[in-house]
Amino acid sequence: MIMEIKLVYIDNFLGKAWRKAFSGIDNVYIINEDITKVKSDAIVSPANSFGFMDGSLDYVLSEHFGWHIQEKLQEKIKNSDLGELLVGTSMVLETGNSEIPYLISAPTMRVPMNFNIATSINAYLAMKAILIACKNHDDINSVNIPGLCTGCGRMPYHIAAEQMFLAYEEVVLGKKRDFKEFGDAQRFQIKLNENSLIWHH
Repeated sequence: MIMEIKLVYIDNFLGKAWRKAFSGIDNVYIINEDITKVKSDAIVSPANSFGFMDGSLDYVLSEHFGWHIQEKLQEKIKNSDLGELLVGTSMVLETGNSEIPYLISAPTMRVPMNFNIATSINAYLAMKAILIACKNHDDINSVNIPGLCTGCGRMPYHIAAEQMFLAYEEVVLGKKRDFKEFGDAQRFQIKLNENSLIWHH
């Protein structure tokens, strides 16, 4: 079954950036709506590495599904080998909600912060983790995804949208990166975020 990816926004500038980045992609739907009102198999919490869901979109998700979801996530993280959920990884939890039965926690930052997130590649890393989680879960064939790093992370919409698309290319379209030399990896880093720094003197 082809995975349905629903990019859900309330800010029209984010929607515009997504439409440009994902132009011509059939199974990606860009929807102007409250993300909790779009029926899907899963919804994404772009939280932090320690599972605190009491701010921004995560507060909305906790209110919608119940605060037990934060407790379940924190317990699962605490019992993991690392004791934290790194950016670029994810966890899947059942919500107990028939309209959206699963939540995917995919941090876009280690702790809530806005310093250095806008110049990072965290939207790309989080998007890869989300899509891999969906591919590896038999019951997830559709997923609601918000703007990654665009809230308190303050990443410009066009950069976040492009990072999310490049992750989609790799995971869903199978366009794995093949770096022949280290400079190729550095150039891809700049492609992911035009504001990123490779060297600082």
